[in-house]
Amino acid sequence: MRIRFETNKGETVEAEAREGDILLDVAQAAGMPLEGTCEGQMACSTCHVIVADEWFGRLPDASEEEEDMLDLAAAVARTSRLSCQIVLGPEHDGLTVRIPAESHDMRRF
Repeated sequence: MRIRFETNKGETVEAEAREGDILLDVAQAAGMPLEGTCEGQMACSTCHVIVADEWFGRLPDASEEEEDMLDLAAAVARTSRLSCQIVLGPEHDGLTVRIPAESHDMRRF
C-alpha cells in the first residue's frame, strides 16, 4: 500500500507499507524527521503527525494515553496523532499525513 507524507517544505513523499507496519517505522524508512524517542511507548510526542482531514475519521480513536501525549506535542492540530500508534492495514492505502514543521530527528545531527 502507498502512504503519503507531506513535508514542511511542501513536498510529497510516497512510501510503500505492508499490512501490520507501524506508521512511524514507514515514515522513518522514508526519511521523515520523526524521532520516535520512546520507541512507541507513548512517553514522548516526537512522532507526532497531522492526519489529512479525509483520513482522520477512518483511523481508530486515539487512546486516552495518546491524547495525553498529544497535549505535549508542538503544533498540535485537531487531526493530530502519534504515528507510533497507527498500525497500517489495507484500508489505509493512500493515507496522507503532514509532518509538522517543528519535527526534528536529533539522530540525524
